[in-house]
Amino acid sequence: MANPKVAPYGSWKSPITADLIVSGSVGIGGVGVEGDDLFWVESRPSEGGRNVLVKRTPDGTQSDITPQGFNIRTRVHEYGGGSFLLAENTLYFSNFADQRIYKQPLDGEPQPLTPESAWRYADALLDSSRNRLICVGEDHSNPDTEPVNCLVAVDINSGETTTLVSENDFYSSPRLSPDGTQLAWVEWSHPYMPWDSTQLKVAPIKEDGSLGEIKTIAGEKEEAICAPMWSPDGVLYFASDRENWWNIYRDNGNIEIVYPMAAEFGYPHWVFGIQPYRFKSATEIICTYSQNGSTKLAQLNPESKTLKNIETPFTSIGSLKIKGDSLYFIAGSPTEPTQLVELNLTTGNTTTLKKSSSVEVDSGYLCVPEQIEFPTADGKTAYAWFYPPQNQDYKAPEGELPPLLVKSHGGPTAAASATFNLRIQYWTSRGFGFVDVNYGGSTGYGREYRQRLNQKWGIVDVEDCTQAAQYLAQQKRVDGDRLAIAGGSAGGYTTLAALTFRDVFKAGASYYGVSDLEALAQDTHKFESRYLDGLIGAYPEDKEIYVARSPIHYTDRLSCPVIFFQGLEDKVVPPNQAEAMVEALKAKGLPVAYVPFEGEQHGFRRAENIKRALDAEFYFYAQVFGFEPAESIDPVEIVNL
Repeated sequence: MANPKVAPYGSWKSPITADLIVSGSVGIGGVGVEGDDLFWVESRPSEGGRNVLVKRTPDGTQSDITPQGFNIRTRVHEYGGGSFLLAENTLYFSNFADQRIYKQPLDGEPQPLTPESAWRYADALLDSSRNRLICVGEDHSNPDTEPVNCLVAVDINSGETTTLVSENDFYSSPRLSPDGTQLAWVEWSHPYMPWDSTQLKVAPIKEDGSLGEIKTIAGEKEEAICAPMWSPDGVLYFASDRENWWNIYRDNGNIEIVYPMAAEFGYPHWVFGIQPYRFKSATEIICTYSQNGSTKLAQLNPESKTLKNIETPFTSIGSLKIKGDSLYFIAGSPTEPTQLVELNLTTGNTTTLKKSSSVEVDSGYLCVPEQIEFPTADGKTAYAWFYPPQNQDYKAPEGELPPLLVKSHGGPTAAASATFNLRIQYWTSRGFGFVDVNYGGSTGYGREYRQRLNQKWGIVDVEDCTQAAQYLAQQKRVDGDRLAIAGGSAGGYTTLAALTFRDVFKAGASYYGVSDLEALAQDTHKFESRYLDGLIGAYPEDKEIYVARSPIHYTDRLSCPVIFFQGLEDKVVPPNQAEAMVEALKAKGLPVAYVPFEGEQHGFRRAENIKRALDAEFYFYAQVFGFEPAESIDPVEIVNL
């Protein structure tokens, strides 16, 4: 616009509405190829978050494979992933409602394969010569004890399940050798998380289908193995962080690194089914690696030990699948939403096959983030993505600085990405600055950076988020008197701890965040039940530390308004965590709002709830910071305002 209107930050009218965000958006994941057809899973907020397998034929025709009433999603580890397998013109998948494996001919209807039970399944492969699936199993039969995790074989005709190995606490990534004689997998035990210490195991498969002598190929106490894969000529490859960075190694009679590099070719195992590299041939690996907050695509030759980047416009790339000269993957960039892409490995040409959002927004309303490095405690450096306000129709009054929303990502062993996100643009197009912080403990910067958070959760992350905000305020890029912080899950804990133990932020929003670390240690699912041993200390031996870092015990230190969002069926962070905090803030007389959602779990999947949460958070800040939203928003009850 030639003459933008002058209006206070926060009061700018934006075309990027919550309705727009949820109306044309789907999640895209889980790419598969079978025959000449391409498949992927869509998570659809408009269908209550249902996950549907979609088929695309060579002529571009798309159709749903998953009938109404089915939802492709497993609950193994509660986070799931690896929920379907395509093999021999058949789909095998976990159905969310009953967690049974279903078998579906690609031209037919799903039929249950496994019986009704308390079992869950993930990360399946087809052992075709033995007419069975091999997958991760999780047995919840005994509600009084932890579920039992194991590797199992499931007969593809009868559904009969046989346990192959179950001595350890956790299993992932079963991989069958090309000749079908050996099985490799990753396993780990309490109190370690899979990014702390895992072991790569291999065993021969005997004539009766059971496993022979199990050998440990790699994995020490200070080593996290992930992404095992057999090459076409039967050599076992894997990613290891034994030298700080997750690089690719192989077992060729002895363990050798394929290509040493200060970059991450691996990942933290939050969900099943992630494979950051694929073999085009025995001497050609197509891989992704993360460096400086961005993901790159490359071609790696394990014989010459050379790596050549494959140029793409994307900064986030995953879910690789190869068929002939075609590479399929899911990608995004700061200016492009997540999308399913086909890349011709001969010509380098890319074609977008499906976008996660059909929304088209004029670039004049979109902000491209910049990576910032800023000083933090103990002379260290931390990283973040900063998004300044951007709306072509408006400018702020002379001398006014924008409010800032600090995002503390979840995990905490996860990372902030610069991939295009309309939910971030929602804020910046209304006149907010937004900073997405990769605090110490985040992935993508090596094992040492990840381990900054060991024993220091609630300290390092809080310090880095606080320093990011203060750094931007000192640079006069944001208003130091209007700093807010928000986060979900573990990021919700960082948010609540920052609001409680620091006097920097003037408002905050907790999405299913942790307020009581003791309660989390005593009441969470198996996968994360010992996570806090590494982040905080052993429980109950270190109970004093748990109490000292739990915001619920220090509400007297809180002095600013907070809004809470919570799924009422959340098993990871139960609702009582938010509700206890809300009651404490009410009693103290601080402005507080609570927005619970029926039927939601850990993270919101329904369109109406995603919309309500986004608008409600914006409305809350408008009341606290004293600006008038341009659009009419359904009000939120704010007690004590």
